[in-house]
Amino acid sequence: MIHKILLTVGFCTLFLFQAFHISSATADDYTDTKALVDKSTVLLKSFGQDPDMTWYQNNVQYAKAVFIVPQMLKAGFFLGGSGGSGALLSRDMKTNIWSYPVFYSMGSVSFGLQVGGEASEIVLMIMTDKGMDSMLTTSFKLGADATVAAGPMGIGAKAATADILAFARSKGVFMGISIEGAIVKPRDKWNAAYYKQSVSPADIIIRKVTTNPQAEELRKVIATETKLQTKKVTY
Repeated sequence: MIHKILLTVGFCTLFLFQAFHISSATADDYTDTKALVDKSTVLLKSFGQDPDMTWYQNNVQYAKAVFIVPQMLKAGFFLGGSGGSGALLSRDMKTNIWSYPVFYSMGSVSFGLQVGGEASEIVLMIMTDKGMDSMLTTSFKLGADATVAAGPMGIGAKAATADILAFARSKGVFMGISIEGAIVKPRDKWNAAYYKQSVSPADIIIRKVTTNPQAEELRKVIATETKLQTKKVTY
């Protein structure tokens, strides 16, 4: 039994290291970001057509930003771990134009009774200024620095008051699924690789100092789903 627990602890440690490891900006980083943007585009289209996501479809237009995590991996025995990478798109509240993506990691370690493994698709709706400000920091914890609640699923359902609403679809089995307590950090090396320069989240979504045409389809999808315009800006 002890041997099994030690193996599981070792697995979770390796899992979390891989989830949070950020290497130097390389061609591989750029390939990863392109794949993440493509997967995020597919996921947003899917959420927009999913009959179980009616509340999301009717209310995503009120979000200040959306954070898309195409694959959040979670595994554990007694010590659990989760990790994934995502793309944030922010809406300019004056022009209603959606930003180019900013890349982040999201993950956590948890203790307690938990068995199994899971891969989840997650979309976070950033609803408040506090939630948006948290996304612009170097690191923050969901549930502590910004409140998070599960997004309602039914047509007439009411949302809990929270800075961030989380919508997720999962396959597999895991006891105690929750993103509360997860740490969200910008993937600076990925952002640098994608935009071919060192940029902060604020540089991308507020100061708008750079663009990448590979993200146009993703921006088009969120603009269509929110019935807002998207516009390619040249600098």
